Parts: sequence; structure tokens; C-alpha cells
Amino acid sequence: MWKKLKWKSVLVIVIAAAAIWRAYPPLDITDDKGNVVEEGKLNLGLDLQGGMHLILEVDTSKLSVNEAKDAPQRALEVIRNRIDQFGVLEPVIQQQGEKRILVQLPGITDRERAKEIIGRTAHLEFKIVADDPEIVKKVIGGESVDGYELKTLKNRDGKEEKIVIEENAVLTGDMLTDATTEFSQQGFGQPYVSLEFNDKGADLFSDITGMNVNRRLAIVLDGEVNTAPVIRERIPSGRAQITGNFSVQEAKDISLILRAGALPAPVEIIEERSVGPALGKDSVEKGIRAILTGGLMVLCFMAIYYLLTGLVADFALILNMVLITGALSYFGATLTLPGIAGLVLTIGMSVDANVLIFERIREESRLGKALRSAIHSGYDKAFWTILDANVTTLITALILFQFGTGPIRGFATTLSIGILSSMFTALIVTRLALDVITLGMPKLEKLPMLQFFKKPNIPFVKYRKVAYVLSIFVIVAGMFLFAQRGSKNYGIDFTGGTLQQFKFVETTSVEDVRGVLSDVGLGDSTIQQFGEGKEVIVRSFGGKTDMIIKGLRERFGKDSFEVMRVESVGPAIGADLRRTAAKALIFAMIGICLYISFRFEFRFAVTAIIALAHDVLISLGMIALTGREISLPVIAALLTIVGYSINDTIVLFDRIREDRKFMRKSGPEEIINASINQTLSRTVLTSLTTLMVVFALFLFGGKVINDFSFVLMIGVIVGTYSSIFIASPLLIDWPAKRRKR
Repeated sequence: MWKKLKWKSVLVIVIAAAAIWRAYPPLDITDDKGNVVEEGKLNLGLDLQGGMHLILEVDTSKLSVNEAKDAPQRALEVIRNRIDQFGVLEPVIQQQGEKRILVQLPGITDRERAKEIIGRTAHLEFKIVADDPEIVKKVIGGESVDGYELKTLKNRDGKEEKIVIEENAVLTGDMLTDATTEFSQQGFGQPYVSLEFNDKGADLFSDITGMNVNRRLAIVLDGEVNTAPVIRERIPSGRAQITGNFSVQEAKDISLILRAGALPAPVEIIEERSVGPALGKDSVEKGIRAILTGGLMVLCFMAIYYLLTGLVADFALILNMVLITGALSYFGATLTLPGIAGLVLTIGMSVDANVLIFERIREESRLGKALRSAIHSGYDKAFWTILDANVTTLITALILFQFGTGPIRGFATTLSIGILSSMFTALIVTRLALDVITLGMPKLEKLPMLQFFKKPNIPFVKYRKVAYVLSIFVIVAGMFLFAQRGSKNYGIDFTGGTLQQFKFVETTSVEDVRGVLSDVGLGDSTIQQFGEGKEVIVRSFGGKTDMIIKGLRERFGKDSFEVMRVESVGPAIGADLRRTAAKALIFAMIGICLYISFRFEFRFAVTAIIALAHDVLISLGMIALTGREISLPVIAALLTIVGYSINDTIVLFDRIREDRKFMRKSGPEEIINASINQTLSRTVLTSLTTLMVVFALFLFGGKVINDFSFVLMIGVIVGTYSSIFIASPLLIDWPAKRRKR
């Protein structure tokens, strides 16, 4: 026996050591000045390190069928070239669907410049300026003349000049080989963009300049005339210049864009999520605080309540955290803010398996079994319950990963790894520890534990109809309130719009902020103030994020505030996210229903689904009651509630199935009531430990994750209630009972 335990111990030690080696240090280690001394092993999402997340849509409406087919892929390559020259480390650029492109830029703080470089079409044209006085007079006078168009040129002195140019370009940027930033010898070193053509372009440019000496040549970039110099002589060198009132940065950006090539079609930013580095750092600190607080609460509780076995569970819990961080690092997964929430939630849920096992060991000891026999039976009887409960939660996590985006996938990844790791530590590690303890202490006859409920015999089933009425009342009231709020229930993720969070140096009045919004035509926007009046969240419709920032800088000063985050979602993206969220919930329900039907009976699956719908509807009602909004993190919370609630329900179902074998002469009511009482201790303890960590997340997780943790708190409470008063009692009132009689 000792030899077998020795090899198991070696295996666990090797796995733990590999996880520590792989994960340490999980985050960057910095010195007193904030310099990174040692880089962390975990990839941080944009919401934790700062950066930009963009969804671009390629407008192919003016292209031919063949051109439109290849345009998104060509646009992706052009954008990739621009970003590579922009100097972003580890960007993510992927095509999504037929016309959309995902761009993620970690660490980017100058969002306006990044958007300009990515989204600019960079269509370069050379057009001859009209010199026929009659044509110029007609076009400037407002008449339409075929082949000519009116443009405005801003001269170096800032004055605007009306010029008439030919519509057809004599040369385009397709023949460019290079574009660099140079500085003129005159005009105090004014920056300009130097262009160089390939051989074919050089010959064509030479012919054009030779045939149009003493005429003006307009250089048009994206429909705007940047310069229109007079051609003094033939230019055979194949070089040209774009001059204008450029800053050095503008000239460099234009050079960068032209070198990377023009986009085959215009692109529109239909979704933007930008997070400033300050908010990312704040989120990391608050997330770590929530993990430490929730984890310490659970560790202390388990040690006090389960004593020796509680210490074993604590060791397993700490190892569980090590394994999760090691797995995240090994697979190159990205840790996001919802991912930290998933990590916190895993702490609470991982205790569930240990509680199940320990309560089973307690029951087996009561039957008079020796300690080692009680431990063996406890693990055997708890195995299938733990497997069923975790598989159903894993189903929801996988569905969330399939239908989620960005940070939500991070949550699903962390939760999935946490579920597998929890099963390993609960079924393998804790059993190994208990085997070592019992073999090393042969005189130990039982495992001491505290007990809240010794032999409860509460008539839960007797009050089921009262519970039905209460639940129906709460659901109807909640749904009525939900319907009354209408579109106010949904955040910008689902309605479209913009959300901007600012942190001011000084306390700022809402009236002053609204004054700025009124100036840009957004006076009816929602303004939320918090953080001692220094932090402001603005929710608006119209997509004028840059105008709002510019207006605030003009009103309060350039350095008077910091942009913490910007979220902008177009109506098309909002509609897609609504459909995706609905699919995720529906498929999660179907997946759970199929699994429970396979493992139990179809009527068990139906009552479980009714209980899950009950939990989701009450949670939605509480969202409406508290004036919160449904966002992507809230959808993740609702799906987590589905997984958590079914976890509770399956534990009860498993006990009901077991008791039916031993209570053959008892009726359904007696069997179900006995099963609820037998698992009551486990139900209360699991809910309590989960609430500890979720409450820590609610208190310390920060503003961004507050709605997520609130919905989880409601879900844990309601999920526990529905398992006891809805899912199990419904089996009594199920029509199959009467048919069987």
C-alpha cells in the first residue's frame, strides 16, 4: 500500500512542480519605480493590460463581384502591414465572417492615431488641375461640368483655395514602391512625404509631367487635395512629394499608410473596446485582492468546520490555483477580467467536491464502518455525483466559449480548466492525503468534523406549493418590471451605442460634463458619477466618442482627465450579440437536458430545466429592480448560474435515485424529502463558500465587474432555493406519477 501511495505522491509532486515552474511568476514583477524586473508567464487580456479591440467591416458595395470576394482578405493584409510598421507587439488580426476583421492591439494608448492608421483607405491619386477659365468659372459657380470636380486646398498659411480638378486620375498609388518622411530645406524644416514609384510608374509620371509643364498637379489622398504644385519641368526620377500643414507625426503616419498600401475598399469601425493602462492595472489589483480575500475566507472556514480534513481541502484548493495558473500559461490562454472572476468562482465551486466527499465519509462512519472503509466508500459514492455535477457545468462553459467573444472566452477558459483541476485535486489529491494520514496514524479511528445539521427532518416537500406560488409571484413581478424598462434593460453590447469612462484630476460636476455633451448634440446622454466625484461614465448614442473627448479637453484642459475605457458598439454588432447570447442560453439548456436525460430520466431533465428557467427569470427581474443593465459579462454570469444551479440539482437527483433503491416501500414525497434533508448540509455549505468568494468579488472586484458579481450572488441564492423547493418537488407533481399508479 505504501509503495502505491509513494508513486501517487511522486506523480502529484511532479505535476505541482511543473505547474509552478510553468506559471511563476504569473504576473510581471516590478521594482519600486515600476520597471519590470521579471516578466510574468500569463498573457493578460486587453482589459487587464490596456489596449484596443476593434471590429472592422469592409464596405464592398461599390466593388464588382470578383473584387468584393477578395476585398476582406486583401484589406486584412494591408491592415496587418500597417500594424507591423506601427510597432505593436503581439497584435491579433483575424477575419471574422465574410466582411469583418478583428483587430486587437495590446498596450496601445493613443487610440485616435491607431484608428486613423488602421481605418484610413489611403487611396492616392494624381489629378490635373483645370486651367480653362470658362470651365473653372462654371464649376466654382455651381454648374456641373462632365469630367471635373470642385475641391478645397488648404495652403500653408491656413487659407483655403477653391480649385477645379479633373475627375479621372492620371496616376494612382498602386505603383508606389516607397514613402518616407523628409524635411524641407526651407520653411523651418517643414515635414513632407516623399514618394517613389516603380519603373512603370516612373515612366508614366515622367510622361505626365512632360506633357503638363506649367500646369498644376493635384495630389489627392482619400478624396482630399493635400497639395497642388506647378509642374516646372519633366520629372524623370519617378519621385514626387506630398506637402501640407503636416506635423511630424502626421507626415510619418501618412508615409506608413502609403508604404503598407491602400485598402481595396473603405472600412468602418463597428465595434471598439479600448482600455487605458491605468484601468487595466487597477483591475488586476482589485482582482488579486478579491482572490486573496475570498480564498482566505474559504480556507479559514474549511479549516474551522472540517478540522483535519479541512486542512487537506485547503491544501487541495491551493494546489488547484497553482494548477490553473500553470495550465493557463502552458496553453497560452489569455487571462481577462472575467477570467479573474472565473478564477474567484472556481475557488468557491472547487470546495463543493470536497464537501460532498467529506459529508459522504461522515455518513459512512455513522453506519459503523472503520475509518479506511468509510473513506473508501465515501469517495466511491461521491464520484458519480461529482462527475455529473461538473460535466453539466463544463457543458455551459464550453457553450460560453463557443458563442462568447474576447474576455467572455477568457472566463469560459478559466472556468473549464478550473472544473477539470478541481476534480483532479478533489478525487486524487485529497484521497492520497487522507490515505497517507490514516496509514501514518493507525490509531486514528474517525475524522473529527463540526456539524451544523445533525439529523434534519424538515418537511420541505410539504411547503412546495407555497414555494410554487411565491416563485410565480416573484417571476411575474420581475418580468413585469423588466418589460416596463424595455430597452433600458440592455447595455450597449446589445443596443449599440458608446460608453466612455473618464478619471478627472479634480472633482467635476455632472452639469459641466453635460454642457460639453450638449455642444456636440448629445445632451440627453446618461452620465454616472462615482469615485468621490472624480470618475464619470458617459453612455451615449451617435458614435461621437472622439468629439466628446475633444470637447472635454477644451472645457477642462488637456491633462485634466484620463480616458479609462471606451466601448463603442454599432447596431449591427448589437443585434449579432443579442442573437449569440440567446443561442448560448438555449444550447446550454439543450445540452444539460440531453445529459440529464441520459444519466437519469427525461422527467428529471424537464424539472431541472424548469428550475434553471426559474433562476434565470428571477435574476433578470433583480437586474431590472436594481436598475442594472444586461451586458456580455452579465450573460456570462447567467450561464454560470445555469451551471451552478444544475450542479446543486444533480446532487439532489443523485441522492433521490439512490434512496429509491433503499426506500422501496416509501412514497415519492417521503423519498424526496429524505433526500433533501440528507444533502442539506452539503447544499448549505457549498452555497456559503461560493457566496464568500462571490461577495469578495462584489466588494473588491471593481466597477467593471460589479454587475457580473451581483448577478452571481443572486444566482447562487436562487439556485440553492430552486434545487430544494422547485426541481426536486416537481418530480412529485409530474404527470408520470399518476400514470404509474
